[in-house]
Amino acid sequence: MAGDDKIYMLNALWFKPEGGFEKYQEYSRAVMPFLEKYGGRKLKETFIPEQAFIGDFDADMVFFVEWPNLETFQKFVADPDFQPVSKIREEALTNSLLIQCSMAPY
Repeated sequence: MAGDDKIYMLNALWFKPEGGFEKYQEYSRAVMPFLEKYGGRKLKETFIPEQAFIGDFDADMVFFVEWPNLETFQKFVADPDFQPVSKIREEALTNSLLIQCSMAPY
C-alpha cells in the first residue's frame, strides 16, 4: 500500500509463573512514554488464547502494537533510555514472540 508504512507487531507472551503477569503490568506502565514518543499505539484488544485447534500454541496473552513504520520501531528498541525498561519485560517473561505484520489489503 503506497504511502502507508504502518506495521503491526504481534506480541505473544508467556509469563513467569511467580509474579510474571504483575511484573509485565509494571513494564506496560513504564513503556507507555516510549510508545508515545515514537508514535506506537497498543491496539485496544488483548487476547488470552484458550485452545489451539491446529498446531502448538500456548501463550498466556497476545496483542498488537501499531507502529508508524519499521524504522521508528527500530529507533524505539535502540533508545538508550528504553534499555532499563526492557529489562522489566525480561524479568516478567519466560518466552515471547514478536512478529512483524502488515494490514491485509482486503
